[in-house]
Amino acid sequence: MTPEAHPAAPPAGPPPAAAPGLPAGYRPLLAAEAAAWALGGATEADDLEQDVWLRLLEARHAPAEPAAWVAAQVRTAALAAEARTAREDPYADRAAGPPPRAGHGRHGVEDRAETAVALRAVLAAVPALPGDCPRLLAALLSGTDPTYREISRELGISQGSVGPLRSRCLGCLRSVLKSRVRSPVQRGSAR
Repeated sequence: MTPEAHPAAPPAGPPPAAAPGLPAGYRPLLAAEAAAWALGGATEADDLEQDVWLRLLEARHAPAEPAAWVAAQVRTAALAAEARTAREDPYADRAAGPPPRAGHGRHGVEDRAETAVALRAVLAAVPALPGDCPRLLAALLSGTDPTYREISRELGISQGSVGPLRSRCLGCLRSVLKSRVRSPVQRGSAR
């Protein structure tokens, strides 16, 4: 490929006031739009401004109506950031266990108590698993988020065996947990 095919990366931060494409007078408009969309939003105003400057550099031509273009680009960047944030699930407290599944609000006291009981049941079932499963699941549940390489070194197995072993161990764990929970309705015909 020729050097012309890969343009140099733009410098960090907003371009100088004389950058081609957006008149210098629109810089305050961009700052105001970004600040307005950033209020209570998913991103900061500086990030929105930088995103719009990047879009301008990628466009490689001056917008026909700079004021409308700035407003539309800031809105698009802010909505994209909000959509990204909505998909993200922060996992700050690893000791509390895995985050709740999407769509299941776990905010009430009863819900948290049920989650704690379920977690205790899982942790109690782990030592009863066969082979290396207790050590593998203890490593996975440790909260340190080890890589497969670290787990393979700890267990003394190949790195390629960790995934299949994990799958088998989780299957065994499901079986153990299902056997401990009895169905309230007897199968077959009831009289």
